[in-house]
Amino acid sequence: MTDSTVSKDNKKLFWACFVALVATSFVFGVRSTLIGSLGKEFDLSQTEIGQILGVGLWPFAFSIILFSLIIDKIGYKTAAFFAVGCHLVSIIWTLNADGYSDLYWSTFIVAIGNGTVEAFINPVTATIFNKEKSKWLNILHAAWPMGLALGALFTILLSMGDVSWRIQFAMCLIPVVIYAILVIPRKFPEQERVAAGVTYREMLQEVGGIGFFIMGWLVTVGVAQMTGVNLAWFVSLGIAAVVGVLAGIYTRSLGNWMFILILVTMGPLATTELGTDTWMQQLLEGDLGAQLAGWIFIMISVIMTVLRFYAGPIVHKFSSIGLLVISAALAILGLLCLWKAAGMVLIAAAILYAFGKTFLWSTTLGLVSEQFPKGGALTLNGVSAVGVLGMGILGAPLMGYFLDKGVDTDLKEVPAIYEKVAGPEKDTMFGALPSLDSAAVDALEGEEKDTFERVRNENKKEAFLRQSVLPGFLLLCYLLLFFYFKARGGYRPVELEGGGTAGH
Repeated sequence: MTDSTVSKDNKKLFWACFVALVATSFVFGVRSTLIGSLGKEFDLSQTEIGQILGVGLWPFAFSIILFSLIIDKIGYKTAAFFAVGCHLVSIIWTLNADGYSDLYWSTFIVAIGNGTVEAFINPVTATIFNKEKSKWLNILHAAWPMGLALGALFTILLSMGDVSWRIQFAMCLIPVVIYAILVIPRKFPEQERVAAGVTYREMLQEVGGIGFFIMGWLVTVGVAQMTGVNLAWFVSLGIAAVVGVLAGIYTRSLGNWMFILILVTMGPLATTELGTDTWMQQLLEGDLGAQLAGWIFIMISVIMTVLRFYAGPIVHKFSSIGLLVISAALAILGLLCLWKAAGMVLIAAAILYAFGKTFLWSTTLGLVSEQFPKGGALTLNGVSAVGVLGMGILGAPLMGYFLDKGVDTDLKEVPAIYEKVAGPEKDTMFGALPSLDSAAVDALEGEEKDTFERVRNENKKEAFLRQSVLPGFLLLCYLLLFFYFKARGGYRPVELEGGGTAGH
């Protein structure tokens, strides 16, 4: 449906879904902004911070995959109730946290709730606006940066008044209650795939054996990390292979090759956007100070919000795949500029990066909904699940790992400082890693403090260079798809017809 033919009730449902996504990213933004305060209060290493940030993302995939498989059976409203419950439990648990374990598991719960929200809002939007999917999925996902900006804004303003982190985090209850009031009374439509008569098996065929192998491996590794099990790589691959073979036998399909390619891009895409988002304030505050870095984070989020709201004409001009090519190229340039820039020039670099990353996630969802409508909620949400799993399991913790290792290596060249601030080794998913004694770091003064901050800030800036490799990989994949569509006469969405047939 186009905007002009959508019923009043369906428009209300869309905006209720929009507010639900604002609430999820508000919580995400507040947690990301407060992670430095949490690190100091609970004496967390950079790797532990990375693991907390990571667990705020990858369990999202468990709920989004599960609900995508069953949501047409249990109903969208059931998923909405479950999401609200997860958010409330997580916020209350975090407010009563007493250390790393409480922070880790309360973050895990909120990620489950976030995944459940995504599981129903994406297919609902694609169904309501089935003739303008990419446009309206971009508008829907303008809610994500909007929530990030609002969350960061609240914490910055409250921190100016020296308000405790617990009171700041309690603000998360406000948007959660609002989205609960808006979403729960709404009536949800029948999903596009179901209405077209596409069978459950046909939906699974789009993912196929290879797609389920990829999902199975990431889920297996995620469960092992969650439970603390040291799982050998060949065991996780073996479990994933069994899942893939069984799925291949049942579906009689290896999966749509284009969908598999998009799955492969999702980990790098998520780390390019969400991974950098989770660390942005910490990475910038060394050059610009904590307050200004927070405002830049807000500025980037506002830019993304505005651009996604006006995505319709942009998508129409360049097509979904053309916009992805342009976005990946701009993201590379933005991250390289963030690496090399210093002082106020960082603001211009951050704006360039924002233009690059804005359309990556939301336009990928648009492309998937346009090219694989038979996949229904599973393909649309499956790409998000794989992206978040890849980023959460490896992306965010690896960023913390490289930062811990880099700071430790560089500080060893200044033994007088290193002996004062070195903490005990801590066990992580990457093995035993060095840590810093937060109290000793805070006690540094004068030249020693300046030297320490310089070493840490240099290592933070290196993260942008490492991140730039990821959109480079995305660009190669998008160019492959761009020339594939060009050879077929240009990009065109696939439309479902009765009985599950499809044509360009």
